[in-house]
Amino acid sequence: MAGGLTACGSESGTPSLTWYTNPDNGGQAKLAAACTQAANGKYRIKTSVLPNDATQQREQLVRRLAAKDSGLDLMSLDPVFIAEAANAGFLRPFTSAEEAQFTQGVFPASVENARWEGKLFAAPFWANTQLLWYRKSAAKRAGVDPTAADFTWDKLIDAALRSNTTVAVTGNKYEGYMVWISALMASAGGRIITNPERGSDATVDFDSPAGRATATIISKLARSRAASPTLSTEIEDPARNTFNAARGGFMINWPYIYAADLADAEAGVIDKSIPADIGWARYPQVTAGQPSKPPLGGISLGIGAYGKHENEAVEAARCITSEPNMKAYMLAEGNPAARPAVFDDPEIVKQFPMATLIRDSINAAAPRPITPYYPDVSSGVQSKWHPPASVNPNTTPKETDDFIPKVLRDQRLL
Repeated sequence: MAGGLTACGSESGTPSLTWYTNPDNGGQAKLAAACTQAANGKYRIKTSVLPNDATQQREQLVRRLAAKDSGLDLMSLDPVFIAEAANAGFLRPFTSAEEAQFTQGVFPASVENARWEGKLFAAPFWANTQLLWYRKSAAKRAGVDPTAADFTWDKLIDAALRSNTTVAVTGNKYEGYMVWISALMASAGGRIITNPERGSDATVDFDSPAGRATATIISKLARSRAASPTLSTEIEDPARNTFNAARGGFMINWPYIYAADLADAEAGVIDKSIPADIGWARYPQVTAGQPSKPPLGGISLGIGAYGKHENEAVEAARCITSEPNMKAYMLAEGNPAARPAVFDDPEIVKQFPMATLIRDSINAAAPRPITPYYPDVSSGVQSKWHPPASVNPNTTPKETDDFIPKVLRDQRLL
């Protein structure tokens, strides 16, 4: 009995960390188990899975953090929500001594997105960006080379029209649509918000050459035969289904789709000939000769400000975001590592033949607005720009500039 009680007491004395994860195929749970084993009894990690939708993930975390829930030790955060959580005091900032281990050898854009007011509030775990995916047969029929240095959105849409195929994009009224709008703005040389440090008094800048160019592209695609009939309701996987359908030709999407198509072809869900017909290229340009700025995505690890085991949480974050574990996660889940060195690994190159393009695209990527008011900014943009076929270059940008500042100052409701 004494031996049994001693064993129970020892186990109960091990700090237990709860890691709130975004949904995946079990990769984060495996890392939790691996880091628990590597800790040799210093701590153990259990995972709790958040909802599928990024907005719902934010809502659940914000409710818990606002209640000063001490059970949120680690959380997988979409980069756009870091500033909001940090500004509210919900996240424990990393000390200057801790910063180096989470930022050295990490994509600069991921580090930038993990900072707020000069402090690092999250550890980049995996990065992400979008590529232009195309059916080689469709590009050949259209007589275009999507990998050409001057390949633009206009050329992309025109190629789809000539080949009687579609350009699949995420046009539903959700964050994925904001990703498209933001990347077009950045690629056109603009910014959605020019002075985010001013908070609710920030300047929205859609009524600009970049904003009008963005609206022109969305309007052109949405009102053409190159658009999917379900464009206004499509998110990532339905867009992939459009790409794999009979009229599929081109698609803007995240790198996970390549492994997903390989698996679907193997399982007989799609024709086995499709993967060999898939090519990839950098995000299209808005203006010929002006390099595009692909969207930045990914996940960073935040440490709850009210947790009881912050030192152990830092150690756990260090383990999870190590280069070997980033590699393991990329191989298991298809999500790109936040450390560029991983992309040179032979196993990564074998599984991701487009690894160099992914790495270079992340290096060139532009983050969405870094502001604690991001949820309101994103929702405001979506309300004015959805459905895509309603976008008018002559009116939508100006209406957005008039609307969002009023939302930020509580003068208008979303």
